[in-house]
Amino acid sequence: MHILVAGVGNIFLGDDAFGVEVARRMARRPLPEGVRVVDFGIRGYDLAYALMDGPDLTILVDAVPRGGVPGTLYTIEPDLTEADPAGGTFSGHGMNPMNVFRLVRAMEGRMKRLVVVGCEPMAVDEDSALGLSPPVRRAVDEAVRVVESIIEKEVTHSRAFDRIEYRGGDHRGVAEPR
Repeated sequence: MHILVAGVGNIFLGDDAFGVEVARRMARRPLPEGVRVVDFGIRGYDLAYALMDGPDLTILVDAVPRGGVPGTLYTIEPDLTEADPAGGTFSGHGMNPMNVFRLVRAMEGRMKRLVVVGCEPMAVDEDSALGLSPPVRRAVDEAVRVVESIIEKEVTHSRAFDRIEYRGGDHRGVAEPR
């Protein structure tokens, strides 16, 4: 099981640094084997190449403006078929996750599963102060717990699936330790 936790965002644009901060905090915590946490910041090419490595699950952590109350957390499983390689343009000087996914598909990469853990920002513009706004800062610890919960469910599910053995013509799963 290979899980990539990708924190993305621009630390100079206020709450856009949400994903970066979550990745920073998670990097200091114990993680199960096979889990990699990376602060990609705005390095879209680096994220694209990490996705080309084919993680079983990618958890993208980012500021996600959806019109909610600042600090609200969202868990989203986007439809990756929308990442048409012909759509959009890619810039090496910014981070648009959908364009990163398009680049991966254009390079004939295949993303297995993506979950976005997003936070409703208060401000993500050049006039924002450095650092996170109070409601987004308060959401960081909960976001870490959400990401850890997703990882734990995935790892537990993977381990249970590894223990299922099939015997003869009986196609019922028998969960037994190996």
